[in-house]
Amino acid sequence: MNFQVASDPEYFDKNWNILQLAICEIFKCYHNARHLSFAELHRHAYYMVLYNFGEKLYSGLVTTMTSHLREIARSLEDTQGISFLEEFNTKWNDYNKSLAFLRDILRYMERTYIPSTKKTPVYELGLNLWRENVIYSNQIRTRLSNTLLEFVFKERAGEDVNRELIRNVTKMLIDLGPSVYEQEFETPFLQVLAESYKAESEKYIECCDCEDYLKKVERCLTEETDRIHYLDPKTEKKIINAIEKEMIENPMLRLINMENSGFVNMLCGNKYEDLERMYNLFRRVPDGLLKIQEAMISHIRVSVDKLVTDPKRLEDPVEFLQRLLDDKDKYDKIINMAFSNDKFLRNAFNSLFEFFTNLKLEKALKLEAF
Repeated sequence: MNFQVASDPEYFDKNWNILQLAICEIFKCYHNARHLSFAELHRHAYYMVLYNFGEKLYSGLVTTMTSHLREIARSLEDTQGISFLEEFNTKWNDYNKSLAFLRDILRYMERTYIPSTKKTPVYELGLNLWRENVIYSNQIRTRLSNTLLEFVFKERAGEDVNRELIRNVTKMLIDLGPSVYEQEFETPFLQVLAESYKAESEKYIECCDCEDYLKKVERCLTEETDRIHYLDPKTEKKIINAIEKEMIENPMLRLINMENSGFVNMLCGNKYEDLERMYNLFRRVPDGLLKIQEAMISHIRVSVDKLVTDPKRLEDPVEFLQRLLDDKDKYDKIINMAFSNDKFLRNAFNSLFEFFTNLKLEKALKLEAF
């Protein structure tokens, strides 16, 4: 250590006082702190670390930042009404810029003292302290989450809200770490969203036939895909998953078995467009194609049984065989046109039709010979 520094017991206090005042000014009014001499502040921080005052400098930084953040928290707690989220965003933006400026001033400490002592880097430290003192404040945490959710659902309902504000605040939560974003926003958001789509599904099932219901689901998925992207991409995927679960997977059997409009009605009426829509939606969810396969196979069994047990059909084996072939052509066309020649459905259909029709044909011919 330099002899002059070693002989001056007030060296740290003198230099720290200069730095602390500058840090406070930077945090309190970042835009008005540009008159500060970056070179001079950097030099003070440099020599403090060089002369082994790194620990005191780091500790003083934590104390000063914590004190400032508690002031921010108190100010936000006193902010009323709809201006809360705007004020929160303004405080965060100013703090974030100040943090970047401060990191540059302390870059020598960043390169030497912090790695050697395994301390948290300045910017990351600032994020951690913001999270602990502002986000997790008892008077702010729930209010922030509820206000953000309120803004998001107003936007989703078509109301005119500040989308940039929503984007900025959600990005802030993401910057603080995946767990913060998930706990403070994504998890409660997805819970409310799932309940909303569940209620919407129940409403549509009660008032719509299967065709209209599937069109509404299709529209919901399109709207979500086209919606302005202000959330984390992983959240957008989870939103789609929520729609698929609540509006397709859970009511699947009810849709298939809808009286006068369900799957069998579509098959009998050769409603290729509706069948294709059901196929494209059901394939998005677990066991969706399996349910279509089961319903299709069940219907074919019933259809062939009716044909085989019809005495008039059995009187003419040629006509009987032609009717079987006509039925096969019908379902071949459905699988090709509505189900994109899906291999899973195609294989199930071919296996069943080959086995089932041969068995019934053999029985019919025996009866005819008798």
